[in-house]
Amino acid sequence: MEKEWYVVNTYSGHENKVKEKLEMRASSMGMEDYIFRVVVPSQKEISTNKKGEETEKDVKMFPGYILVEMIMTDEAWFVVRNTPGVTGFIGSSGKGAKPFPLTKSEVDKILGSMGMSRIDVVNEIKEGDSVKVITGAFANMYGKVKLVDMVNQKIEVALDLFGQETIVEVGFTEIEKA
Repeated sequence: MEKEWYVVNTYSGHENKVKEKLEMRASSMGMEDYIFRVVVPSQKEISTNKKGEETEKDVKMFPGYILVEMIMTDEAWFVVRNTPGVTGFIGSSGKGAKPFPLTKSEVDKILGSMGMSRIDVVNEIKEGDSVKVITGAFANMYGKVKLVDMVNQKIEVALDLFGQETIVEVGFTEIEKA
């Protein structure tokens, strides 16, 4: 089984508390190998008050929902479902049926708008790994990672273009592990 992203319904306004509780439960119950990342989809929004001062705040993209990257086993499903504040999974018919995961394009769109990637670059991608470019001019091409630039969130990939190795720079959201 592979890890995938699922949408979990929570009480509205309690998303961050549920995220903390789920991360603590995953750690205390030894589920770190099955429950990986918990994300509250949000975006920075800049607004101007009456005095003309700009303020920045986090606005939830989907109030009442969080994203969980996990391997859907019976145990992991039980841990997430029974976390305080969780009301259920989206994409499940109920009656004990396991939910359907989000598609890769849905996850890329949501996480990309937050400046994140479906791939946990810090832990999953390193120099020498094979990757597939999924968007842009080099879509569907495979190459080897030459450099990971965490500051600018870019990766240099060596692609085979017309029989010659060419280094291209792509963003974290533009690749997937091959």
